[in-house]
Amino acid sequence: MKYCQLVIGPAGSGKSTYCATLQQHTQNAGRTVHIVNLDPAAEVFNYKAAVDVKDLISVQDVQEDEELVLGPNGSLVFCMEYLVENFEWLHDALDEGEDDYFIFDCPGQIELYSHLPVMRQLVDALKSWDFNICAVFLLDTHFVLEAEKFLAGALTTLSTMVALEVQSVNVLSKFDMLSDRNKALVETFLENDARSILEQEPTTPWNQRHRLLTETIAGVLEDYSLVKFVPLNIQEEESIDELLLIIDNTIQYGEDLEVRDRFPEEQDGEDEQLF
Repeated sequence: MKYCQLVIGPAGSGKSTYCATLQQHTQNAGRTVHIVNLDPAAEVFNYKAAVDVKDLISVQDVQEDEELVLGPNGSLVFCMEYLVENFEWLHDALDEGEDDYFIFDCPGQIELYSHLPVMRQLVDALKSWDFNICAVFLLDTHFVLEAEKFLAGALTTLSTMVALEVQSVNVLSKFDMLSDRNKALVETFLENDARSILEQEPTTPWNQRHRLLTETIAGVLEDYSLVKFVPLNIQEEESIDELLLIIDNTIQYGEDLEVRDRFPEEQDGEDEQLF
């Protein structure tokens, strides 16, 4: 069995920084992970990529093609659809072995997850290659400091979870960049249920008019425990460790290794007695 994280989320949510942080963190812990850049528009990233989709196709290649005449978003969608048509290239480039662990740095265009089949096709391909998959959805913490925005962020992550149909861990990124006051506010949101979050918001004409709608949405999220968030402070090793442990448990990474390595001396003794 192989393992992977699909790092997804809106543009600017910190996906590449997250990948670079995990690469450094795991290297310091003596653990090997392979980073895959799946963003054909990415020009600079602060990690060493084992595989780069730009070796197959890039947004710049598409925009320079005079026959296609596509803008930036159209060019990116074209690139991702071209990748789907050439999954053999990706499989060969991964050259994965048993128990290998990959982190895929994915594009940030939300249409790839909301109504286009590209990312779901990637998920299906990875499953066929024997990968256990966790979608790691990053959401910039700065955008969820108000109750309505918090709920909107939860709905965005939920729509992605429904589209991909894989285990998901939702992460509030850039937590380290918040003021102490806003950190306390986010922690309050995380500790309370969705309905009580709405009660903390000041009354405005708009939320008065749509109060029933937002309360219903909050009720669905709460009653079915559909979306939970984990705050990530990349300046604290403990925060990174906690998140990585959650993801590893989600994809069952290390369970087989633990069984094989548990009590090795006793196992050797048992083997000698058997023979």
